[in-house]
Amino acid sequence: MSFTADRLLLFGATGDLAQRMLLPSLCALHDDGLIAPGLSVIGTARSDYDDDSYRNFARDALNKYLPDFRKDAIDSFLGRLKYQTLDATQPDHFVTLADEIGTIDQGMAIFLSTAPSLFEPTIAGLSAAGLTGDKVRIGLEKPLGTSLSSSQGINDAVARAFPEDRTFRIDHYLGKETVQNLLALRFANIMFEPLWNAAHIDHVQITIAETVGLESRVGYYDGAGALRDMVQNHMLQLLALVAMEPPANFDATAIRDEKVKALRSLRLVGPDETVTGQYRKGAIDGQPVPGYDDELGQESETETFVAIKAHVDNWRWKGVPFYLRTGKRLPERTTEIVVRFRPVPHSIFASRGARTVPNSLVIGIQPEENIQLTLMAKVPGLDREGIRLRPVPLDIAMDDAFAGPQKRIAYERLLLDLIEGDQTLFVRRDEVEAQWDWIDAIRASWETHGIKPRSYTAGSWGPSSAIALAERDGVTWHD
Repeated sequence: MSFTADRLLLFGATGDLAQRMLLPSLCALHDDGLIAPGLSVIGTARSDYDDDSYRNFARDALNKYLPDFRKDAIDSFLGRLKYQTLDATQPDHFVTLADEIGTIDQGMAIFLSTAPSLFEPTIAGLSAAGLTGDKVRIGLEKPLGTSLSSSQGINDAVARAFPEDRTFRIDHYLGKETVQNLLALRFANIMFEPLWNAAHIDHVQITIAETVGLESRVGYYDGAGALRDMVQNHMLQLLALVAMEPPANFDATAIRDEKVKALRSLRLVGPDETVTGQYRKGAIDGQPVPGYDDELGQESETETFVAIKAHVDNWRWKGVPFYLRTGKRLPERTTEIVVRFRPVPHSIFASRGARTVPNSLVIGIQPEENIQLTLMAKVPGLDREGIRLRPVPLDIAMDDAFAGPQKRIAYERLLLDLIEGDQTLFVRRDEVEAQWDWIDAIRASWETHGIKPRSYTAGSWGPSSAIALAERDGVTWHD
C-alpha cells in the first residue's frame, strides 16, 4: 500500500546516530520543504525526557552537527518534535506511547535503531499496542544479527508484524550519491556496459579504510569484528552494484532482484584467499595511538582488518577476482571502487620503446565523491629517442560537476524514502540472507583452519600478507 507517513517514530532518539545523523537530516529536509508541514517526529528511548527537555537535547545536537547555513531552521524544526520515555522490555510503555502518537490514519514510519536484543520485544510491544497496522512501515538500522540464523530470527520477528513491502532494511552506503552514480555510470553510458565483463576487466578492488579505532563502539565491535561490521553489509552491497546484471527498469524489485543474483553467485572463499589482522600501537597523522588490546582493556581475537579475494561465478565475471579490503587504524579514511581493465592485446608502440598501462576507473565514495578514468596519452615531443606514453587521469569531482544542487548526507535520502515508501535503496531479506550465508562460510573456514588475526601497526595498510594476497596475482592495491 502506497502512502506518505505523517508520523515518524524514532527509537533510539537519544543515541549517537540520532544526534549526528538523524536529527540533522530531518532538519535539513524540513529546511528545504521536503517533508509535509504536518509531519510530527516522536522520539523515544529509555532516557527520561519530556517534550521540552528533549527539544533542548535536540537543539544541542543540531547546533553541534548541523551545517551553519541551516541553523536558522532549528527553531521551527523543533516544533515538530515530541518525546515519550520508553523501556522496550515493559509492555505497558507501548500503550502510553500509542496514546502519545494518536491516530495514524494517514500513515506512520518507524525508524528502529536499538540493540538487536530489543528488536523482538519492541516489535511485540508495537503490535500489542496497535502500532503495526496496514499504514505503518518500519526501517531497521543494522546490526541485523551476527549470523544467518540470528538474522533469520530477527527477520522472522519483524515479519510477524510487517510484511516485506513495509520493511525497510537500512544500509546507509546505498544513500550516498556516488554509490547511486555507479548505476548511472554503468547503465546510462553506452561506452561502459559493453566492456563491463571478464573479457575486458582484469580485476576489481573495493576498499573501505578507517583511521579511527574503537571510539564509542567497544561493546558492539568486539563481538562483531571487521568481517561482520563492514564486509557483510557495506562491502557486499558495493560488490553487488558492480557485479549485477542490468535491471529491466529503475525500481526496487528489479534492482534488488539483480543484486540477489550477484550475491548468490559468490564462490565460497578458500582459506588462502583471506587475510585477517588486528592493529597494534602506532601513529595516525603523526599522533601516537594505542593498539586494539590496549583500547579494549583486554586481549581479544577479534579482527580489525580483513582482505578477501572473492569471485562471482557467473557468465559475466568468471575468472575476474574481486579484492575486498577493510580495516581500522589504516593510514587514511577512504572508500573507493577500482575497476582495472585488461591491457591492450597488442601494443603498436612497443617497438618505439613505449610502455602501456591498463586503464583504470576509480570511483571515490568518501571522503570525497569523485570518478576518475585513467587513459593512456602520448607525452608531447619530437620522439627522436622513442615514443613516450603516460597515464592521464580524467577527473570528475561531484562537487565541481554539480555546483548548484545541495550535497546531501545519505540519511536525508533514506529517511525521506522511508517516509514516502520508496524501497529502491533499502535491502531486501533475501539479500541480507545471501550476504550472511557467504560471511558465515568464511568464519567457519577461519575456525576450521585455525586462522587468527595477524598483527599490523596502526597507520599501515594492514598485515603484509594482505599485500601478498594481491601481489601473487600480479596485482597492486590502489593506495
